Amino acid sequence: MSNHDTLNGFSGPLAQAIEFIWREAELLDHKNYAEWATLWSDSGKYIVPIDPDTEDFEANLNYAYDDARMRDLRIERLTAGYSPSAVDAAKTIRTISRFRLVEAAGDIVEVNSAQLLYAYKRGVHTPFVADLNHRIRFTDGVPSLERKVVRLINSTDSLSALGFLL
Repeated sequence: MSNHDTLNGFSGPLAQAIEFIWREAELLDHKNYAEWATLWSDSGKYIVPIDPDTEDFEANLNYAYDDARMRDLRIERLTAGYSPSAVDAAKTIRTISRFRLVEAAGDIVEVNSAQLLYAYKRGVHTPFVADLNHRIRFTDGVPSLERKVVRLINSTDSLSALGFLL
C-alpha cells in the first residue's frame, strides 16, 4: 500500500485490497497483460461464469475458468497478433466501486465490488457491467490474486467475442 493508512475513508486490509484492485484495473485498461499476469498466485483462478448464481464453477459452464496455464494461453492469444479480434482490440476504461469487505482472515482479504467497463471499437461503445469478487493473499505485505470472479449482469445473454480481459 502507499504511504498512507487510509484510502478514501477505507483503512487496513480493505484499503490495501482496493488499491490492488484499482492497480489491476489500470493494467487491464492499458492492456499490460504481462504485468497483470504477475499479480496472480500460481494457484489463482480467473472466473467468468455464465450462471449468475453458481458457486460451483468447476461443475458449470463458464466464459472463462483460467488457472495459470490458461491465463498464459489467453494472454498469448491477446498479444501475439494472430487473432483479428485481438489485433483490433477494443479500448477499455473501467470504474470499480461499491467495495465491501467480505472477509479478512489471516493473510486473505476478500472483497466484493461493482465494475462498469466501457469498450470502444470502430465507433461503438459497449458497456460491460459486472459484480466482482477478488480474493487476495498478502504474503509479507505483497498482494497476489487467489481468485477473481466476474459476474456479468447479462451473462446469460449472447455475448460477442471479447478481445480483452474483464
